Formats: sequence, structure tokens, C-alpha cells
Amino acid sequence: MKQSVLFLFLALSGFVTAQKHSSYIDVNNFKGNIALHNPDILHLIQGHPSGVIISWNKKTFGEKDWQQYYNYPDYGVSFVYQDLKNEILGDNLGLLAHYNFYLLNRQLIFRVGTGLTYNTNPYDRETNPRNIAFGSKLLSNTYIMLNYKKERLFDRLGIQAGASIMHYSNANVREPNTSANTVVLNLGFLYNLNKKDPDYIKTVTKEKYTEPIKYNFVFRTGINQSDLIGSEQFPFYILSAYADKRLNRKSAVHIGAEMFFSLFLKEYINYRAIAFADEADLADSDYKRAGVFIGHELFIHKLSIISQAGYYAYYPYDFQGRTYFRLGLKHYFKNKWFAAVTVKTHAAKAESAALGIGIRL
Repeated sequence: MKQSVLFLFLALSGFVTAQKHSSYIDVNNFKGNIALHNPDILHLIQGHPSGVIISWNKKTFGEKDWQQYYNYPDYGVSFVYQDLKNEILGDNLGLLAHYNFYLLNRQLIFRVGTGLTYNTNPYDRETNPRNIAFGSKLLSNTYIMLNYKKERLFDRLGIQAGASIMHYSNANVREPNTSANTVVLNLGFLYNLNKKDPDYIKTVTKEKYTEPIKYNFVFRTGINQSDLIGSEQFPFYILSAYADKRLNRKSAVHIGAEMFFSLFLKEYINYRAIAFADEADLADSDYKRAGVFIGHELFIHKLSIISQAGYYAYYPYDFQGRTYFRLGLKHYFKNKWFAAVTVKTHAAKAESAALGIGIRL
């Protein structure tokens, strides 16, 4: 495995050296602990997980207005290898896209990354029944990093150090899915691929930015299953409509309503009604739900980050509580149409990961 990571680093170095734009690579070694967010995973926490994050970062200098609004962030790609120090859990290898945002005179870097991870030893009823954290080989992976960074300490070479949190989950696409969160300290170096960076462009002004209220219509879908290990996977469909009001160039607030058609819940209700005598009268319960929600959207060029909190106004069957949350990304095409990737949760319990398409009018 270490040889594979080294090969990837050398290949990445060769690729980015050939690029003409201003960029750098960084390598962070890390070590830490799996957080006990659920007592069911106590038997899986052994030792101190360690690994490496290898990243390529493209610098921005204000050629586009959004870069100036966000203090000239970087964006790039990360490869993450993590040894979870437990044969039951296996190893994780992930590929993620990330943004770096700068604070404190560009010495403090805040990174947000998201992507997909491959787990080498997921749950299997016969060969690995104790791995209740990862029910599938393919997982969603999100990490945040806060680093002190000192560039060009020795010619093009710099150093960095800080802390990170890594989250792995398959969003209930397949059970079991208690997920895992790792809190780590990281230390590493960075290498600039250019002798000198260009000057920052400063052309934008701080005039107030306004927009009329916009109306969003979204269709989301995906597959998931109930909490019953071995149950079938079913599709789900979500129809959402909400209004948003821009507060400034970066932010907007949401208010809206939506309908949920979760076919796994229909099957789950039938199962409970048959398996438990005291729930037999629930067999005719409607599996559909309707919610109202408020939220926030952070605009970063054509990409935006959404966070929403909802409440089921129509809730005929009690499943994991009446409140829910949604986090995700939107990518705009020609200002109106957008694609979205979102995760819906009830507190720390993920229910679904959805792909969506919508329009903002």
C-alpha cells in the first residue's frame, strides 16, 4: 500500500509540473482517533488510525470576481489513504475535490473536501459480520482541515500543520451504516510548482448586491434501504419547491416545502405490521411524508453549498423523528438550471443520498 501511495505522489508531481498555471502540491501525514459517536462501534475502535493526504492545489489571483470576494481561494483534488488500524474495518482510499479558504494574512488555511472513498473490507454477512460501520465498498467522504501554512520557507518548499476531521458514510444506500468519524492531527509539507506567483488583482468594489426573490423547483432521487440488514433497496423520489432571497453576493436564505416518496418506508411499515403484533394496526399507514424547511445557500462561482433544516408537517408513520436536515452541493448551468448532490439526515443518522436536477427562476 505504501508503494502505491508513493507511486501516486510521483505521478501527480509529474502531471502538475507540466501545468502552466500557478499551483502547488502538499502532503499531510496524519494520526488520530475514531470518535465514539455511536456506542455500537465501540468494538471497532482499536489503536490510532493514520494515513496520508496528497493534494494538488490551483491558486487563484482574482481573474474572476468571485475569487476576490473569497480572498483568492485555492481549489484542487485530494487523494486520501487511511489505515483504520482494525482488520475488520479495512483501509480507506478516497478521491475528493476541495477548496482552500484563507484567514489571518493567508497563514491559516481552512479546507473543505468531498468525494468518494473505496473501503477494502466492508460488511459481509458471512466473512465480515462485525463491520457495522461500512455496509458497502463505496462510501461518501467529507473532510475539513484547519492548517497553519508557511509557504516558500526554503525556496519553493514550505511546511504546514493542523487538525482534520474525516467522515465516511454510504448514506444508507446499503445497511449497515453506522459510519465513522476520525479526528486527527496532521503535519506535512508543500511544494510550489512555480518560481514566482503573479500579483493579486483587486478590482471589485463593496457595493451592495441585490436580487429579486427566486423560486426553485427540484426533483431528487436515489436508492436506499431501511435499517434492517439484508432488506431490499428501493428508489425514493423527492419533489421540492422553495423561494430564496439573496442577502449579498455570497449568501441566500431559503423557505419551502417538499414531498417524500420513500418506497423503503412502505416495505418497512409492512414488515413491522407483520412481525410485531402490537403494530398490526399500522399496516395501512401512509408511507408518504411532507415537510416544510428553512435553509441557507453559500454561492461560490457556479458552485453553491446548501444547508437546510426541515419539519414533517404530514407524518403518518413515526420513523426517526419529525425533524430532518439536508446538506449538499449545487452546480449551476447558465444561471438557471442546476444539478445537486445532497444528503438527508435525522440528527446523526443518514437516511439517503440524492441526485437532483432543478431550476431557479
